[in-house]
Amino acid sequence: MSVIANPILIASNNAHKLQEFREIFRQFQASNVELVTPRDLGIALDPEETADSYLGNARIKARAFHNLVHGAGVARANDFWVLADDSGLEVDALGGAPGIRSARYHQSAPGHDGSAALLRELADIPEERRTARFHAVIVLVASDGREQSFEGVCEGAIGFEKRGSGGFGFDPVFRLAGDTRHMAELTADEKHRLSHRGRAMQQLIIACTDGKG
Repeated sequence: MSVIANPILIASNNAHKLQEFREIFRQFQASNVELVTPRDLGIALDPEETADSYLGNARIKARAFHNLVHGAGVARANDFWVLADDSGLEVDALGGAPGIRSARYHQSAPGHDGSAALLRELADIPEERRTARFHAVIVLVASDGREQSFEGVCEGAIGFEKRGSGGFGFDPVFRLAGDTRHMAELTADEKHRLSHRGRAMQQLIIACTDGKG
C-alpha cells in the first residue's frame, strides 16, 4: 500500500471519532483522500469487541466492515479500504484499567460520564500516583484484504478536576506529560499532533503516501 488512491471506510459509529479522522487527514496533508462512513453507504454494523487487546478489537471491526461491504452489494465495493481503531485510557493506579474496556467504563458510569466516575475512583490517589496514558491501535485493510496496523501512545496523568471544553471521553481529566493543560484544553490541531490517535494516524499517512501527503 504505497499511495492512498482508494476511498476509505471509517469503521465506526462514533461521531466524535469520525470527526477526528476527517480533521487528522486534513491536518496532515491527506485531505484528498475520500473518507466515507457506514451511514454514507447505507450500512449498519456494531461488531462485538471480544478480543483482549486493542489490536484484536481493531482487527475485529476492520474485518467485519470489510466483509460486509464486499458481501452486501455496495457500489464500488472492490475499491474500498477499511480503517478501524481501538483505544483506551490506562491508569497505573488502577492496574492499567479501564484500558480496552474504556468505552464500557463510560457507558456504565452515571450519566455516561466516565470522566466524573474516574475522578471519584481516584479521589484518594496522590498526584505522583496518577500517571496514565492513552493508547490507540489502528488497522487498515486494503480492498484485497492486505492489512497494516499502526500504534500511538500519549503519556500523561489524571488531574483532579475536569478542564476544557474540547475533545471527548476522558479528555477533560487527562493532563499531558510535560504540560499543565488537559487534553480537552488543546486546539484540535494540537490534539491531533500529540494524541494517541493522532500519532498512530500520522504513521499511517506517512506509510501509505510514501511521506508525500
